[in-house]
Amino acid sequence: MVLKTVSNLGATGGGGGGTPGGSTTQVQYNNGGAFAGSANLTTDGANLTIGSANTLRFANLTSATYVGFKANAIVAANVTWTLPSTDGTSGQVLSTNGSGVLSWVDRAAAAPTTVEYLVLAGGAGGGGGSGTGGGGGAGGFLTGSVSISTATNYTVTVGGGGSAATNSRGGAGSNSVFSSITTTGGAGGGGGASGTAPGGSGGSGGGGAEVGNLAYSGGSGNTPSTSPSQGNSGGAALANGVTQIRGGGGGGASASGATGTASGNGGAGVASSITGVSVTYGGGGGGGAFYSGAAGTGGAGGGGNGNGGGGATGTGTAGTDTTGGGGGGIAGATNASFAGGSGVVIIAYPSTSAALSSIGAGLTYTVDTTTRSGYRVYRFTAGTGTITW
Repeated sequence: MVLKTVSNLGATGGGGGGTPGGSTTQVQYNNGGAFAGSANLTTDGANLTIGSANTLRFANLTSATYVGFKANAIVAANVTWTLPSTDGTSGQVLSTNGSGVLSWVDRAAAAPTTVEYLVLAGGAGGGGGSGTGGGGGAGGFLTGSVSISTATNYTVTVGGGGSAATNSRGGAGSNSVFSSITTTGGAGGGGGASGTAPGGSGGSGGGGAEVGNLAYSGGSGNTPSTSPSQGNSGGAALANGVTQIRGGGGGGASASGATGTASGNGGAGVASSITGVSVTYGGGGGGGAFYSGAAGTGGAGGGGNGNGGGGATGTGTAGTDTTGGGGGGIAGATNASFAGGSGVVIIAYPSTSAALSSIGAGLTYTVDTTTRSGYRVYRFTAGTGTITW
């Protein structure tokens, strides 16, 4: 075998050549056919550094794309990331799963600053007595808007209906409360002895009773006074010997109770669509009747009918719960009248705002986000407690 020494062997084959562009550590890129270095993208062979531009841009990023980073990646505090939303809205933000993977999530909704409210107190019981009792007054009614704050406790109290009565004035309804708004319970229908024969005064006034062939007046509504008014007065009774006796109708949220000479019907309530459906609240109770004719009918909005006796017609009923209706009155010293209906507290605001963060255990409620489109509606039907956003 012959070994031959070769000297001055030139380079043949291998990769391309050229002069590096830029400064040491700068990443090279094709700049019009020539090497160039990027001052904002450098490497020491182990680390890749984004420089003063502080911009990392992703082209054609879609909702299915996830960007992963090592857990020990260092990102300067002044780096701003601008990425497109997945659905073209501002309702999403980037969130990490704790392992460096970012994904789009719905942004936490802020609490509302203003809410609509409907605050309705409990209706009163009708009166009963030796003659005939007046209808119970409806619970006080207020509706409007109020400002609220985050992390503040707001009291909610739903007033109960007033009790039925035997030979006395009906029981008053209880107050309802939301935040700074308080509505007054309905006033009892008159009945029994002369001292309790006039209708009571309250959110709406009770109807007057007939006692000893004397006709007594109805009570005042909107007591204590508020603006706007919470309710109306009850009607006076009719005393017509042994021919016809009627108690006055209880006052309603939008109208006074009728007098016994005008059948003693309860005053009408007020319609509201705060829940997304029109509902009438706060009807007064009808007065009782004796000897002839018909007892008074309850006002629209849950008012109970009066009861007829001794030849008069009509079947008495209680006020309807959660409408604040007054109960019907009744004739006869040993007969019980009819109770008032409980009140309700309703709040509503756009469903884009946050739900309540806490609701007191003593409150009975429902929440609805479908019936009134675009709104979150809380309906409190019993109890007392605090709520917080």
